[in-house]
Amino acid sequence: MPLDNDPPDAAALMDATGLKSFQLAFVLAPDGGGCTPTWGGKNPVSSDTAVASVIDTVRAKGGDVSVSIGGYGGTKLGQACADPAATAAAYQQVITKYDLHAIDFDLEEPEYEDAAAVHNEIGAAKILQQNNPDLYVSVTTAGTADGTGWFDKQMLLEAKSQGFTPDNFSIMPFDGGFDGGAASQIDALTDFHQILQSTFGWDEATAWAHEGFSGMNGRSDTGEYFTQDDFRTVLDFATGHHMDRFTFWSLNRDRQCSPPDNGGRTSGTCSSVPQDSWDFATFSVTFAGATPPSTTPTDPTPPAGTECKPAWDPATACTGGSEVSYDGHNWKAKWWTQNETPGASQWGPWEDEGAC
Repeated sequence: MPLDNDPPDAAALMDATGLKSFQLAFVLAPDGGGCTPTWGGKNPVSSDTAVASVIDTVRAKGGDVSVSIGGYGGTKLGQACADPAATAAAYQQVITKYDLHAIDFDLEEPEYEDAAAVHNEIGAAKILQQNNPDLYVSVTTAGTADGTGWFDKQMLLEAKSQGFTPDNFSIMPFDGGFDGGAASQIDALTDFHQILQSTFGWDEATAWAHEGFSGMNGRSDTGEYFTQDDFRTVLDFATGHHMDRFTFWSLNRDRQCSPPDNGGRTSGTCSSVPQDSWDFATFSVTFAGATPPSTTPTDPTPPAGTECKPAWDPATACTGGSEVSYDGHNWKAKWWTQNETPGASQWGPWEDEGAC
């Protein structure tokens, strides 16, 4: 949040971490009503200089930004504007003002419960995509233990009915029963992947290539905890499946509270877990620099003395680094997995270690 929650200095953060991509939140309708874009409902985009200065700083150091529209609070432009065309015209002002190359539609409560507002937002996203051919368009929505909820699924169906396909659909797997940390988040991402496949008729690779993760670092609003280890596990899952996006809420919170647990409270300016400053940003930096796994074929001839590991059992949960044997090969788990057959998918949780 460049204007609220004690925003960190972008240049210093970039120097400290190597982070190049920022998402600036949130563009909303004016608190007093109307269909013109503002920052947080209060600061008109048309007269803004403060956010523009942050963007100039980031770009001068070789980075760039996406602007996030919507979020949890305030009135959304999809609620305030008359139709998709008017909504798109309001967002086009933001794109033009900041010469944007990326924009994110953060569709969540209470807006996603308003079918007319969702129609306006998805219709606007489609218009912007058509009118700005090089614009990266992402849609972020709530996550649940089953991937995503009923209203979010209706949003996906709205996108399908309008013939709109963004570059990315991301879920936020927090604030919804994720006390299992990374394991429960990975389950949600896997379920959401299946929802994308069934809704749009995509194959596995296409669905992963359109899926993203938007986490919450440290203590969530509902008292869930996501540590650095949780982020690392989800990062491994995201890169292993060639997911398209990995982001989190928020850099304003990516620093230690005093005391570190913040008295068991959630803060907008620190994480409520022990950490060094910008610990969580490093996972985004790693994701941005991730390279696909090697496609070099495995030699089917086992080296002398290669013994088979214990046989894979679909009922047994395996953590990252666990080794099993299946179908005459040894396999190493890249992340937590259970009941996923080794070798069933090249993007799956298992690394082929060769014949045994």
